[in-house]
Amino acid sequence: MSSWKKASKANQKTHRERHQPASRKHLGLLEKKEDYKKRANDYHKKGETLKLIRKRALDKNPDEFYYHMINSRMKNGVHHELAKDDEHSKEQIQLMQSQDIKYVNMKRIMESRSIQRLQSELHMSDVADSTPNTHIFFVDEGEEKDFDIAKRLDTHPALINRKSNRPRMSDLHKLKLPVVDEKTLESAKKAKEATYKELSKRIEREKFLTVTQQKMEIKRHLQDAKYLKPKKIHKGTAVSAPVYEFQYNRKK
Repeated sequence: MSSWKKASKANQKTHRERHQPASRKHLGLLEKKEDYKKRANDYHKKGETLKLIRKRALDKNPDEFYYHMINSRMKNGVHHELAKDDEHSKEQIQLMQSQDIKYVNMKRIMESRSIQRLQSELHMSDVADSTPNTHIFFVDEGEEKDFDIAKRLDTHPALINRKSNRPRMSDLHKLKLPVVDEKTLESAKKAKEATYKELSKRIEREKFLTVTQQKMEIKRHLQDAKYLKPKKIHKGTAVSAPVYEFQYNRKK
């Protein structure tokens, strides 16, 4: 290259892109070629992605199954994850899937009768004696100091706090109590504790069966065609049935 060309190239003015005119400054910066290329590349990249997704949707088998279908639903064109089912316990699900409502109702009645039988055997004496008495005696003025509750109730002073099985003094003299040793008392105490433990378990079982029966009845009403879609008031839990508000239908 000749020295003339070198000198002319060295003195050549660098081309600069024009800036935004003053009358258009309110529109922001003027887009340069570099900015345009970035925007164009992004546009073409998104277009290719949409083409690929459209092709996969056309090639997809409509009968194809995948496990995420169970845990998601389409609502207004958007996928939503379903919340985990904490409305039923495992025992309730097994019972509702294997038995009908008549069986659950029968077992609940049996548990209820067993509870009544155990309560009648125990008389709930320990619970009754643990609560304070509210019996009121009216005496004349000046007799309060000499008032004797045991004498008024005609019973032994050690039996005053009892609400049940409180015999009179005349009956106590007629009673012939057997001789009881420590071993017999300990055995009776253990038997009583076992009975209370069984009673507690049966009460819990009766509550479990009651909630399960309520859930099965609600499910049957929801599947009934003659009812309109009810409004859900409260969501059910493992210890309580859901609450729905059904629309009133006038009987013809």
